Amino acid sequence: MTIRLLIVDDDPLVRAGLTFMLGGADDIEIVGEAADGSGVAQLALELRPDVVLMDIRMPHVDGLTATETLRARPDAPEVIVLTTFHADEQVLRALRAGAAGFVLKDTPPAEIVASVRRVAQGDPVLSPAVMRQLMTQVSGGAAAPRDRAARARERVALLAEREREVAVAVGRGHSNAEISARLYLSVPTVKTHVSRVLAKLGLNNRVQIALLVHDAGLLDGPDGDVG
Repeated sequence: MTIRLLIVDDDPLVRAGLTFMLGGADDIEIVGEAADGSGVAQLALELRPDVVLMDIRMPHVDGLTATETLRARPDAPEVIVLTTFHADEQVLRALRAGAAGFVLKDTPPAEIVASVRRVAQGDPVLSPAVMRQLMTQVSGGAAAPRDRAARARERVALLAEREREVAVAVGRGHSNAEISARLYLSVPTVKTHVSRVLAKLGLNNRVQIALLVHDAGLLDGPDGDVG
């Protein structure tokens, strides 16, 4: 499968570098570029990219607004946000908006190529360690604001008990295989539960599951406690 990629960054040198780097991969086709978030939604309709590599900081319409607009549409492409920060509240907002993950601008070329491939296959680009770091640094270790926490608990209440257990395990950064071992389920059953959680809660990926259970306060207990 050829991955159709749209690059969005206001710096022409960054766009040129990314195009040179990613265009050399046999399975990636650069279908277009944009210097601002204002035209991304229309370009996505015209070019039908599978993945959008989106800079956060742009002068007119930033990458966060563009991501929110893009991901709200049916059949939206996956979005990877580009940032210079490991843990930034703007990255968190992008993830809540449905971005599949983020990469740092100084990430080695091979890792950026691998990230595009992973996202195209439906896997978020955010390791458990980075996920924990992001939530801890952005929130300062504190609980979510009361109104957001209440909304998160209401949404989690829609899940069946087993789905909730799987969602909490996802929030702890466990892989499907690890969840399978911890909850005594087959890996295909874990995948089914994850799919149901995404569908019931209207989420796009595992990153959003992790953020939701974090907001609901379900990650406060010991690692073995999923209840």
